[in-house]
Amino acid sequence: MLPSARNLVIHDLGLVEYEDGLALQKAFALARKNKSVSDSLLLLEHPPVITLGRAADMDHVVAPREKLERAGVVIFPTDRGGDVTYHGPGQLVGYPIIDLSPDRCDVRRYVRDLEEAMIATVGDFGLTAGRIEGWNGAWLGEKGKDARKIGAIGVHISRWVTTHGFALNVEPDMAHFRFIVPCGIGEAGVTSIARELGRSVPLAEVRRAMGENFSRIFDARRSAGRFDHRTISVTVLRQRAGGFEALLLLRHPHRGGFWQPVTGTIETREEPLSCAQRELLEESGFVAEVKPLNYVHSFLFGEPRADRPPRVYQETAFWTLVSGEAPITLDPREHVDHAWVPVEQAIARVPFAGLKEAMRRAVRLAREPSSASHG
Repeated sequence: MLPSARNLVIHDLGLVEYEDGLALQKAFALARKNKSVSDSLLLLEHPPVITLGRAADMDHVVAPREKLERAGVVIFPTDRGGDVTYHGPGQLVGYPIIDLSPDRCDVRRYVRDLEEAMIATVGDFGLTAGRIEGWNGAWLGEKGKDARKIGAIGVHISRWVTTHGFALNVEPDMAHFRFIVPCGIGEAGVTSIARELGRSVPLAEVRRAMGENFSRIFDARRSAGRFDHRTISVTVLRQRAGGFEALLLLRHPHRGGFWQPVTGTIETREEPLSCAQRELLEESGFVAEVKPLNYVHSFLFGEPRADRPPRVYQETAFWTLVSGEAPITLDPREHVDHAWVPVEQAIARVPFAGLKEAMRRAVRLAREPSSASHG
């Protein structure tokens, strides 16, 4: 057997805000076109989101906006092909960033290969999936009878470099699929691995199987991607008569010059909680109890560049509620100014989707009756 001509780096990213997922794809595609990175497969989960392909029919979003908002589901237009699709926790999303040239420049073959990767992966868990003529994706059952979609596909290809990809239902909230007509196919159902098996399946096992099957189908040698940095954020809140305010710090111009909450890099052998407590003291002067938000997400740091691999960070989010009377002590190497800002304004001011979401979660917890000012 001839050795594989392709190298595939598989990045296990965990939870990624949809907006950050688009930025990651853009950065990897730019670097791939410049041959600054190998072929890549980004495996991740998204928070609840409805995505609109280029051919999307808004009538296929059947839930009113108010209901979507109550369920925490947002809507995003995209440049992929296809109609309306739902993503959410418990669904394995795969974004292949692959240069199909010179030997795989065939769009239909590429779509069939993505279908085959999903079909093989669910097969590893004892399910027999296949294709249905005229409907892309991975299906159980037969058209006109009990057809149930278990995996969706929507792709974009530019100069033979791919973005977007597939979504395999492992154990998502199936009720959310009732918010849409999935992929515009109203006469068929939607299912998941867990629903078909009648038991939970660890997402990590499905990720592993997908990595093996995808590499085999694309005849690639696989390796694991790494995070450039693991970081923390701490949303610092104080209560005033008009509501909650968040502490924002202005980064030094040579560090980007943008507003953010307390953040920092986790040192070798340091636990995230210890890092959060240390950074809170070093960056603000506060000594306070730091609480986890149970929110870990990955994102692109910095602007996309063609001449180098994207910098991928994973961040663990924390929060604290303080009296806010003590003076703020800044580290001048990191920050040049600070401000207490009403929360909604603070959310609008920070640059990353994950920081915005961390603030929203912190405020929800701060509004609970059991929360009390400390520090």
